[in-house]
Amino acid sequence: MTDQIAAWNSWLNGYVWGVPMIVLLVGTGVLLTVLTGAAQFRYLGVALVEVLGKLRQRKSTAAGSVSPFQAVATALASTVGVGNIAGVATAISIGGPGAMFWLWVSGLVGMCTKYAEIIVALHYREPDANGVMRGGAMYVLRKGLGLPWLGTIFAVLVPLAAFGIGNMVQANSVAASLQASFGIQPWLTGAVLIVLVAAVILGGIRRIGEVTEWLVPFMAIFYLAGGLFILARFASELPAAFAMIFDGAFTGTAATGGFAGATVAMALRYGVARGLFSNEAGLGSAPMVHAAARTDHPVRQGLYGIFEVFVDTILVCTTTGLAILVTGVWSQGATGAALSGLAFSVGLPGTAGNVVVTTSLILFAFSTMIGWSYYGETGIVYLLGARAALPYRLLWLVFIYLGATGALHLVWDIADTLNGLMAIPNLVALLGSIPLILRLQREFFSRDRRIG
Repeated sequence: MTDQIAAWNSWLNGYVWGVPMIVLLVGTGVLLTVLTGAAQFRYLGVALVEVLGKLRQRKSTAAGSVSPFQAVATALASTVGVGNIAGVATAISIGGPGAMFWLWVSGLVGMCTKYAEIIVALHYREPDANGVMRGGAMYVLRKGLGLPWLGTIFAVLVPLAAFGIGNMVQANSVAASLQASFGIQPWLTGAVLIVLVAAVILGGIRRIGEVTEWLVPFMAIFYLAGGLFILARFASELPAAFAMIFDGAFTGTAATGGFAGATVAMALRYGVARGLFSNEAGLGSAPMVHAAARTDHPVRQGLYGIFEVFVDTILVCTTTGLAILVTGVWSQGATGAALSGLAFSVGLPGTAGNVVVTTSLILFAFSTMIGWSYYGETGIVYLLGARAALPYRLLWLVFIYLGATGALHLVWDIADTLNGLMAIPNLVALLGSIPLILRLQREFFSRDRRIG
């Protein structure tokens, strides 16, 4: 029975993360880029000033449950994760150095997609019975497009995907890493994770926001510092690395060492797919937490979406990819997190490489667990009401232990498929709201006052 489920899921996953879905996701980003006048490029500077200029803003009379920065920090807690370490490495190990170019493409168009889906989520958000501001594709489909049945499907997919990709596989990654590095038993890791995660999520979105606004900058700077040290140390190799990226993107990569060679199609598919998997643009996850932000206009929070994808893909993923290329380990036959670990081991002195990668994996996984808990909770609250929030959080803790102590290959595969399926109703909500997006954008940027 298990083999049959695995085979069926593999077939479905081939479509969910295959060429048709990639074309749809990227095509949506391209369409939005054209219609919004390349908002992600025109307003990137505005977005950086908006975010970095208000890191500690607290006082606001606008509706919402957390500060704008706490919202983007929680979204980044979920997107800056194992995919930034293992996903980028997998793209390069299969698609060659050229995959990095297409990963950048997915990030650049994804910045506009994330900007637009956050705008729509903010417009249709509403408070739940406990006063927590909720939003997301399910609310857009019900209130904006008159498709409550499709909103319900999205709301069902979210917690199912969350228990897998945002909970069990993250706990399993931490347990496996600690056991391999320090010999710590998985059951003990599971127990400690329950305590740490419970201390955060039982306090709801406000506690999650308070933690992620400190945790996310720390873990991102910690990882980027290690990666930038490698790039500085191997600076003489950077021109050759960029040459391999651009050449491989359009001509493919010949076999060398333990690398089997890659076509342009492989570079494009795996670069774009891993980029989208990392930044989650178009999947509908991050808008659910952005909808809780205290802000006076949907477009203002949409700018935080541009910043979010910029950090995740352009900064963190690029650092991982270049570290793998400049150290020359990309063609040695390793893949996934092992390949990134090898690059950092070669690039950093002594055992520092293993420390950076292992610590980052743990922090990334922990942050993903607390961020995705809110996504799943939003889906459950939409379906069952605010009273279901606490039971859901308690169940979330149980699944952390199951994830830490179990074998999860099939769970990972199914969760990956469910995560991709979220894109379908979300893109319906997004494409159906294009007139609204453009109207709100014109309204915000035409106001006769300083932005910010």
